[in-house]
Amino acid sequence: MKPSLVIVGAGPRGTGLIERIAANAPELYAGSGLDIHLVDPYPPGAGRIWREAQSPLLWMNSHAEDVTMFTDETVVMDGPVRPGPTLHEWAAIDGRTFADRQLQGAYLSWVHEQAVAALPPDVTVHHHPCRALRVSGPREGRQQVWLEGRPRPLLADLVVLTIGHLDAELDEEQGELATYAHAHDLVHLPPDFTADSDLSSLAPGEPVLVRGFGLAFVDLMVLLTEGRGGRYDGDTYLPSGREPVLYVGSRRGVPYHSKIGYDWTGERPPLPRFFGPAEVDALLARPEGFDFRRDVWPSIQKELGFAHYHRLFTVHPERTAIAWTDFEEKYAAGEAAEREALVTSAVPDPADRLDLAALDRPLDGARYASHEEFQDGLRAYVEGDLRRRHDPGNSPDLAVFLGLLSVYGQLIRLGDVGPWWHGFFSHLASGPPGPRLRQMLALSRAGVVRFVGADVAVVAEDGVFRASSATVPGETIEARALVEARLPEPTVGRALDPLLRELHDDGAVETPEGLLRVDRSDGRILDRGGRPHPRRFALGPYTDVRTPGAFTRPRTGGPAFRQNDATARAALVFLRDLACRAVA
Repeated sequence: MKPSLVIVGAGPRGTGLIERIAANAPELYAGSGLDIHLVDPYPPGAGRIWREAQSPLLWMNSHAEDVTMFTDETVVMDGPVRPGPTLHEWAAIDGRTFADRQLQGAYLSWVHEQAVAALPPDVTVHHHPCRALRVSGPREGRQQVWLEGRPRPLLADLVVLTIGHLDAELDEEQGELATYAHAHDLVHLPPDFTADSDLSSLAPGEPVLVRGFGLAFVDLMVLLTEGRGGRYDGDTYLPSGREPVLYVGSRRGVPYHSKIGYDWTGERPPLPRFFGPAEVDALLARPEGFDFRRDVWPSIQKELGFAHYHRLFTVHPERTAIAWTDFEEKYAAGEAAEREALVTSAVPDPADRLDLAALDRPLDGARYASHEEFQDGLRAYVEGDLRRRHDPGNSPDLAVFLGLLSVYGQLIRLGDVGPWWHGFFSHLASGPPGPRLRQMLALSRAGVVRFVGADVAVVAEDGVFRASSATVPGETIEARALVEARLPEPTVGRALDPLLRELHDDGAVETPEGLLRVDRSDGRILDRGGRPHPRRFALGPYTDVRTPGAFTRPRTGGPAFRQNDATARAALVFLRDLACRAVA
């Protein structure tokens, strides 16, 4: 029998793994024969999230020129670079376009076809359009992958999980709200991929409470407005009359920052500078471990500040009071308080100074006298964010974005650093396209979207849901519908996916935040004793080496590509050695 590899998950990560297997096979596996079984009920390449069968109104939140599935020379890996077109090159569209997800799905399907075609002739891919239910088998023997509706398992010498985003059980609070909703004939929509949510229960004209102000809310907003026949005339929204009224709040109380709307020009900040491999090595070498806020965050702050001020001083020196060489020397040597004093003296305009706390929590301490006053205030905030993020005079913001990517690439080596960092990164670096925020403003002026505030609290009482926020003291919003506008948390212990639950019960270990622990060098799944499983691997956002964003920007080093390459090479070496032992 030929060796067998089962990949569970046919989305972008599964396709990326196949591409790396094809790239590395000539060196590591030529002429040995291999069956690759791809298990996913959704189409190979696009998978569930990016499948072409979804509303054409839903966009990506990245420019088409910033989306690639192919490696380049900036990726540090052992395998060969196999370049290929970005989304905008493949689709022949303007690179600044925010493509719809149907087009992205078509691109991913094409990439999958190219990856399969690049495999050696004796490597065969079999797609099984169903779900994998569990994996069994001894550590040192063939694995059994049990499929939905199949009486016999697939036999696998290796299994790689590239499952992507997970569905999850409700947490305690969500469960209580759902129980209350069922008992009082209310609507409670749990965290979900918005394109899969049944929104028919959200009635026209009725108030709907929404918790979550990120990309899931943007999708919800689109499907309940344009998706119900509304349209835009310039900056004015013309309702169809079928829209509910969306009262949206979140922990921050503001939408994610707009995508930056200009291109980088000139010299890039030399990153990493203060948070690179040496600093990560030192953290990993601590026998007592490390605390993110105490031991990691200060270095990240210094790194992001360096990126910001490098750009400000080198491109806009007229807005600074001393020479860059003097500033850089003092900045590098100074502690936090000394750096703050330095910035105050060297950067006269506060608008040119980097204030990470204000960027993260812009409504902290803000109080409004009425609900209507807050609507005006938040519209002004969004308008200001749009102006800033589309003005190249504020290009230090783009330098900070590059710093965030650099930092994330280093943090992968530290494993699970807790949920705060991922939320902070997403808020600053993974926000919606500018046109979506302009639509949000139009919907706000039309009264279809209403803002609730920060640290929104929701209670279920007297037969309704009630939401309040300290941002507008004394104001309470009542509704009979509540939508949790966010993806489920990627926790293995609460995952609805039976395969992951079985792995957890079988000894796979999760982090305190619920992520699956894997070997950072090649993705092998770790057990509770820290031993890597010789025949089981995992890649993706539910692991403790998750990477930033869904896709890689060209020429940014691509941590996901590096992981895919390492896993592919480890798998090929294992399967090659297995085949050699079988022949011997």
